[in-house]
Amino acid sequence: MRNVPDRGQFLFMTTKIVFGDVPRLYQNVRPFLSALCWNDVRNADTCAWLIAGCLESRSCSIPAWVSGRISKAQFAQSREIQGRRFLKNPKVDPFEIYAPLVFQALRHWGEHRLVLALDTSMLFGKFCLIRFAVTFRGRSLPLHQEVIQHESAQVSTRQLLPVLARVKGILDALGIHDVRLLADRGFCDTELMDWLWACGWNYRIRIKSNLILADLAGQRLCKLDDIRLQPRETRCFHNVAITGQAFGPVHVAVARPTDAQEQWQVVSSEPTTLETFAEYGERFQIEEGFLDDKSGLHGLESSKLRDVTSLNRLVMVLALATLFLITKGVQIVAEGRRRMIDPHWQRGLSYLKIGERAMRWALSRGLEVFTHLALPGGPDPDTLGKRKKKCPDPITLLEVGWTLVLRPLS
Repeated sequence: MRNVPDRGQFLFMTTKIVFGDVPRLYQNVRPFLSALCWNDVRNADTCAWLIAGCLESRSCSIPAWVSGRISKAQFAQSREIQGRRFLKNPKVDPFEIYAPLVFQALRHWGEHRLVLALDTSMLFGKFCLIRFAVTFRGRSLPLHQEVIQHESAQVSTRQLLPVLARVKGILDALGIHDVRLLADRGFCDTELMDWLWACGWNYRIRIKSNLILADLAGQRLCKLDDIRLQPRETRCFHNVAITGQAFGPVHVAVARPTDAQEQWQVVSSEPTTLETFAEYGERFQIEEGFLDDKSGLHGLESSKLRDVTSLNRLVMVLALATLFLITKGVQIVAEGRRRMIDPHWQRGLSYLKIGERAMRWALSRGLEVFTHLALPGGPDPDTLGKRKKKCPDPITLLEVGWTLVLRPLS
């Protein structure tokens, strides 16, 4: 994996004094792309302009992204064509652009456990976005993702494995081996669990209620559907096998978090406890990331692009914008300057939003915006303040009035 030097090791591409937020963002972003391998340096320029436009416009519109570009092209249409050519260019590999930069940020992770969330999201009813994201302090950052032409959010393990192999390559290059994967019940597949076991990764995966539990000798114990719990009760089964193929040993926790009849079932590579459900609950951070992309900060759903090649490069641009903003938010908090950006006594904004406000604050004062990329692991030094909610979510209820029942096989 190519190491990307810190921002301070680069010289600006130009010494011209530029005016306007987009040109200044371009000058901030462009040096980070200089160490990457480009078949044509013009692609690096276009990529930097697209990232700058995305950051400034808060939209997913090519015309909006390139409207502030300084170019020899006299007509707006010419600038748009340059942007669309980049997105359609098969020689531009999103992985070769994004992976070195997220690698640069995660070099600061340290010896801490890294929690990955796996999920998919439908785009325009014809495409499926497969994403592996690092959960980070209430939000998630894409580690690797791929758009495929597939009219369902349900994908097979065969479709996941090429994406997962690249994720493992990044983490192995970083020397990060303490990994936990979180996934919803759509990814309950013993082939995937077997692959995770071979990687040495742990997992928490929600499973379907029609699965069968058996002991390691293959003797049927029960069907998950047959387990009836009282509200706020959970049962833990250790060293069992699941499915008709008797895959194991695994550990299973079954819970009923509220007075409603719905029960949750989670399979784990490690012995289950009450904490298992809180650990699985971190998966919802990837949902926040999808919301940021689709209807929040970036507005992906407003894009007019409808081909796999362009969409893969488009989500790469959005991921890079997210990377720059989250790392900026981390920097602001680490330097003790959050209260200059966030009006709350306790942190009331996500790191993404802190980064975005800090970017605009710096631009309004003529300051440099992005100086380095760093994502440190470990606990959040400035946790999100508590907010009043009308209805607590099931994960919150796990911590209140819960009865834990362990059911060993013996």
